[in-house]
Amino acid sequence: MPANLSFFAETKIPHQRNYGGDVFPAVLSPASVQSRNPSVLTAAVKEQKPWLDSLLHTHGAILFRGFDSLATASEFNNVVEAFGYEELPYVGGAAPRTNVVGRVFTANESPPDQKIPFHHEMAQVPQYPSKLFFFCEVEPADGGETPIVLSHVVYERMKEKYPDFVEKLEKHGLIYTRVLGEDDDPSSPIGRGWKSTFLTKDKSVAEERAAKLNMKLEWTEDGVKTIMGPIPAVKYDETRQRKIWFNSMVAAYTGWEDARNDPKKAVTFGDGNPLPGDIIYDCLKILEEESVAIPWQKGDVLLIDNLAVLHSRRPFTPPRRILASLCK
Repeated sequence: MPANLSFFAETKIPHQRNYGGDVFPAVLSPASVQSRNPSVLTAAVKEQKPWLDSLLHTHGAILFRGFDSLATASEFNNVVEAFGYEELPYVGGAAPRTNVVGRVFTANESPPDQKIPFHHEMAQVPQYPSKLFFFCEVEPADGGETPIVLSHVVYERMKEKYPDFVEKLEKHGLIYTRVLGEDDDPSSPIGRGWKSTFLTKDKSVAEERAAKLNMKLEWTEDGVKTIMGPIPAVKYDETRQRKIWFNSMVAAYTGWEDARNDPKKAVTFGDGNPLPGDIIYDCLKILEEESVAIPWQKGDVLLIDNLAVLHSRRPFTPPRRILASLCK
């Protein structure tokens, strides 16, 4: 028996999809009662890292399910550390979130009745994470799934249906515009204020950090307008030899809305022209059609390759506590 199978059993669940013979996502469960122990899981991850990396590369996402004795943020932090990926500081992201322990943060803290649209994490800035971890500390009373979708599948479907639009997108890229207040606004899904976005209270330091992200800042009376781009909307995934739908276009156009922001102005073609709303909403439909939404169970850990997979969040009935960690 291969060593990896003495710790992990590859499991099938009803929600998985099949693409070219590969299931999405891969699901790993404990191969024995002993494997459920958080310290055994951490040791298994360290020992089986090359196998887990290749599994992630093949499937795009891995759900670790059944390790229900994994209960705390610090135990989750240990699992993240065991993978050995470098941490990515959350600079330039839009979501309000709080550091819990080590490299573990709350996932987007926007209100439960709000849906968070599909996106690649931080696709609107040049320094985005390559891997994301999510951990279910408290499973939702109802709803609150984190649907995931394979990016190359979305690209292929959009290219087939809207070749002219995709060609224009590949030629011009996108410009993202967002207005930030000074402090965080927890009532908004994009409510991160400029102080926590740039991790400073000093406007000149914020400007330096924005410049490193190739972001332009226009200060207003009570905040700042951030302009990012033009940046590519489609990337080529060298490791898998395929194009991916690597953008936050649908998320920005349908979801970047609060007292300061009009989503229709949040994203345009890289030449400044407006995007066609009907195509954006059809892209949203394609994302939904191709997505997999697995209800969270306490102790679940979901590892996502951010170059292969977009994710979102459905509305939920509290309680629900999902923690996250971003890796370079």
